[in-house]
Amino acid sequence: MRLIGSPRTDLTYCTNIHPGEGWAEIRAQLGRHLPAVKARVAPAQPFGVGLRMSGRAAPELAEPETLEEFRAFLAAEGLYVFTINGFPYGAFHGERVKERVYRPDWRASERLAYADACAHLLAALLPKGIEGSVSTVPVGYKADMAAGDMPGAAEHLLRHAATLVGLERVTGRTIALALEPEPYCVLETVTEAVAFFKTHLFAAAPVRRFADLAGLGVGEAEGALRRHLGLCLDACHAAVEFEDPDDALDRLDAAGIRIAKVQLSAGLVVEDPSTATHAALAAFAEDSYLHQVVERHGDGLLRYPDLPDALDRLPEEPDGREWRIHFHVPIWAERLGTFASTRPWLERLLERHRQLPVAPHLEVETYTWDVLPAEHRAVPVDEAIARELLWVRQRLGI
Repeated sequence: MRLIGSPRTDLTYCTNIHPGEGWAEIRAQLGRHLPAVKARVAPAQPFGVGLRMSGRAAPELAEPETLEEFRAFLAAEGLYVFTINGFPYGAFHGERVKERVYRPDWRASERLAYADACAHLLAALLPKGIEGSVSTVPVGYKADMAAGDMPGAAEHLLRHAATLVGLERVTGRTIALALEPEPYCVLETVTEAVAFFKTHLFAAAPVRRFADLAGLGVGEAEGALRRHLGLCLDACHAAVEFEDPDDALDRLDAAGIRIAKVQLSAGLVVEDPSTATHAALAAFAEDSYLHQVVERHGDGLLRYPDLPDALDRLPEEPDGREWRIHFHVPIWAERLGTFASTRPWLERLLERHRQLPVAPHLEVETYTWDVLPAEHRAVPVDEAIARELLWVRQRLGI
């Protein structure tokens, strides 16, 4: 939905919370849940959609008759698509995903083709006068890639940005690709994101390469590149990394890296973890997704690739450590049993946005709903989603 104010900001939730891989499955989920959420949150105004699009579903939706049917559904229900989650290419529900969610990464031609397909779909669905965004993997999983892989990944990103320029020429729709920093990935922190953009995308040589790919003069190429390539700032990921919200936003602004989308999310906080908390934490160590852990002890940070790895290193007695866990929890929940959440980080981010919008798109993303311990998902999913969206509106004062 459009939030009151200027510049324009649109708010939605990411439909990756609903299981489905092929388009028929996804379409059935959208028909079941989107009208129900809209009725609770925005019954009298158009409601935006954050569409999750798998590599399998993208070509299925691109079929002319299928695309036209979906457009008719959106129009009939008062819905509009303004952003696509193009991060998970493959299966995302009901099986072990873990590090496979980052594959193929930006070294691979399959990732480029998938991003191009998402952009073409979004251009076909995006209403006039609204900017679009597609979120994607933060280059790749850190353990999969080496420094020598970065130029090849950057080449694919530049090629995709050139595709976005071409789409803008033909359709009049402006779309930005938003790389989403995440723990244990190539772009893990704001520092790493700034370094990658400065070195591999915004330096003189890649700008000249992009100018050739996009058919632009060098003088206009840099502005176009910065318009079409940016970040998706996920609040859970940044909080888990112990980033400071104001510092993160200020450094991205100083580097000229735009935030195309903010994902409104919260992670799990464990104060003074010890063997006494093992049983309660083990309930969150499920087998579908990676739940990276960042531990702060004194002035240092220690990272674990997944929650079970951290559980194996629990101290016997509390000793002042703090764990932040990449497990998306409902943003309206101040606590989950004995554990806190990173919601205060999100509150600071929303307060900053309230003063001056930091991104055109806000997307609630609590994709882990189905794997939360049962006691923390006692309400129907549509009600949980609506509560999150209403909580955001309350924090923004609208």
